[in-house]
Amino acid sequence: MPASMAAVTLRPLVPVDAQTIAAWGRDPEFRRAADWSEKGTHRDRVSRLRSLIEDPPFDLLRLGVQHGGLLVGYVDLHGARNVERELGFVIGDRSRWGRGLGFAAASAACAYGFEELRLTSITAEVAAANERSVAILRRLGMREQGQMDSLGLRRFVLHRSGG
Repeated sequence: MPASMAAVTLRPLVPVDAQTIAAWGRDPEFRRAADWSEKGTHRDRVSRLRSLIEDPPFDLLRLGVQHGGLLVGYVDLHGARNVERELGFVIGDRSRWGRGLGFAAASAACAYGFEELRLTSITAEVAAANERSVAILRRLGMREQGQMDSLGLRRFVLHRSGG
């Protein structure tokens, strides 16, 4: 299958996934791209992630992204509103970057949000310097809403078609 057509599935995360996700944080380039703090040890990250998986905040839906039978990332649909959520997506191991998995994951998350959660819009915020994520959001059909304050974040929105 061509990289641009990468097939992914979304699934609930389970506590053992915390080990895999935390391991991605050992890569400084991943931490920068994912906007993860450099504070704490690997063990601290595993503990925090396991707690988040076992007892997520009421306003966070985080699903694992699976490709080829492996957990390769996760997507978030974050927010308390029933009609709108904020999209987040991460592809973990840098060796998988540039293969279409980020787009496939973000696209699957949007489909889930519109079809399963019946959202009317999905937003995203991305650092202006994160050109790969900006390109993915544009390819999804998201419209840019402008930069936010002095944070250098760009805001995007996608509305459910026909809704």
